[in-house]
Amino acid sequence: MKKFFLPFLALTLIIACAGCLDITQSISTSGTSAGHSDLIPVVYDEDDQYSSRNSSIESTITLEGNSVAFKGGGIVVDGTKVTITSAGTYSIRGTLNNGQILVNTGDTETVNLIFNGVDITCSTNAPISLIKAEKTVITLAEGTDNYVTDGNSYIFESAESDEPDAAIFSKDDLTINGNGSLTVTANYNHGIVCKDDLKITGGHITVISVNDGIRGKDSIAVRDGTIILQAGGDGMQSNNDEDPEKGYISIEGGTITITVTEDGIQAKNNLNITGGTMTLTTGGGNSTGSTAVTDSWGSRGGATTVASTTDTSMKGLKSGGSITMNGGAIMIDASDDAVHANSSITINGGTIIAASGDDGIHADSTIEINGGSIRITKSYEGIESAAITLRNGTIHIIARDDGINAAGGNDASSLQGRPGQNTFNPTCGISLTISGGYTVIDADGDGIDVNGPITMTGGTVLVNGPTSNGNGALDYDGTFAMNGGYLLAAGSSGMLQAPGTTSTQYSVMLTFSSAQAAGTTVHIETEDGKEILTFVPTKVYQSIVFSSSQLEKGTTYSVYSGGSSTGTNTDGLFSGGIYTAGTQVTSFTVSAIVTNAGSAGTGLTGGAVPGSNPGGRPGGMIR
Repeated sequence: MKKFFLPFLALTLIIACAGCLDITQSISTSGTSAGHSDLIPVVYDEDDQYSSRNSSIESTITLEGNSVAFKGGGIVVDGTKVTITSAGTYSIRGTLNNGQILVNTGDTETVNLIFNGVDITCSTNAPISLIKAEKTVITLAEGTDNYVTDGNSYIFESAESDEPDAAIFSKDDLTINGNGSLTVTANYNHGIVCKDDLKITGGHITVISVNDGIRGKDSIAVRDGTIILQAGGDGMQSNNDEDPEKGYISIEGGTITITVTEDGIQAKNNLNITGGTMTLTTGGGNSTGSTAVTDSWGSRGGATTVASTTDTSMKGLKSGGSITMNGGAIMIDASDDAVHANSSITINGGTIIAASGDDGIHADSTIEINGGSIRITKSYEGIESAAITLRNGTIHIIARDDGINAAGGNDASSLQGRPGQNTFNPTCGISLTISGGYTVIDADGDGIDVNGPITMTGGTVLVNGPTSNGNGALDYDGTFAMNGGYLLAAGSSGMLQAPGTTSTQYSVMLTFSSAQAAGTTVHIETEDGKEILTFVPTKVYQSIVFSSSQLEKGTTYSVYSGGSSTGTNTDGLFSGGIYTAGTQVTSFTVSAIVTNAGSAGTGLTGGAVPGSNPGGRPGGMIR
């Protein structure tokens, strides 16, 4: 962008101006993110709501191209520059060439600007500049189309000035509401900037911007409306780094579509989502991968049109603090992490469908999933943090490396090099805790990789992969206490681990003498024919780790390979129906918490590290 300034003596002169989704929303109860309080409440005043505004029009402004006509008080016109000097309601219509609408009042009441079909352009400054007001409300009148366009260079009052820096700029609180449309074309820098609290409660808003689409320094709150952002920087950004209670974004409703070069929605401190439908595409999407070398916050405003590749972040949802999601429906296609928090992520409800060139969901400290539906269709690491807790919800993960990674794995090997090595909070104990929910993992690396203990007391976990013997379906340090739930992991056998001997629920580890083709059924039943497991892995496999409350000590089970079932297939796991037997390959009797069955010497149990011998008792060889 180009920036110019006028000498001090020129201040007395008049400044001439020229001018993708179908997701079912799911909402659960709110929760508390580790280290953070509940969702920050957003207070909507009466004048924030379109239906509650005062319908009486105090003043009217008619834009007539190169001149302005007005009726009522509180208005000063100087050529094509209109200054509103007092609180009240102002109806504005018409076209203004090379002009500005300014608000500069000393009142403690609201200024309501009703855009009643306007087209305002300014080539050297912000077409809408709200310099001083208790609050300004821009109402988009029903059935009207409104346009605001700036030029690619601004003329400032002095060399020290760098504001306004947006086509619509406000130093104080700003609300946009109504049932009309607004199109903002920002050729200089940002589209809409509010240095205080920005609220959107209605309207059809389109922003096309060379840098950030919408900025609210203290906060951005969206309750309703349709928002479409196309930006060379971030889509939405709240960047107050001085007050931990500010710098937040709250999405309660509306339909938001964001296509940007950098982050989709970025909050400095907290990002809260309780409703709405969002479609976010960042950095060209997941196929581009992450190519930057650092992951700094970045400070672009007034400096360059787009940040250099050394500090570019291309995440879908990003928070410098926490992310809390209680509802809403989000589709993300991100070059970088789809969902990223520098502290914690708590998901209590809602729907996420994400494809990422890097991590699907990443938090430096903790991730808690208490509900909702998450489907990660492409990622490097699926879900990654220091401490991960799964209590409820439905999760599907496809990962090029680890499916679930608790501070483990080779983080340097991300697609095309990740933008800064992932960091984890050292004060958060590295662990994975599963007490409920339904989780399905398809991984090329470790299915579950934890540099610490695993505790499972409930829920269902299905793992497909890896196929390489350099990785394992389960990879953990310390202990794996399997005390409840349903665990089924099909993968390679070179780094094989099963739940530990301190568990209270029985597990079996089946190993095959050779790799089994993808799609080959594995079936386990009791000697009297009671079905315990019928599963069709989606990848080549040489081991099966299985734990269920149906396994009983002293009971003998038969293992079959191949065959078919008439039952209901859910993620490869069959229930009900009739199994037509394939070939019986072995049998085993549950004699300990962890029972080995299959090829002797090929498996490890009880959390043993590669190269050690846990002393497990191998069963009969599967041929």
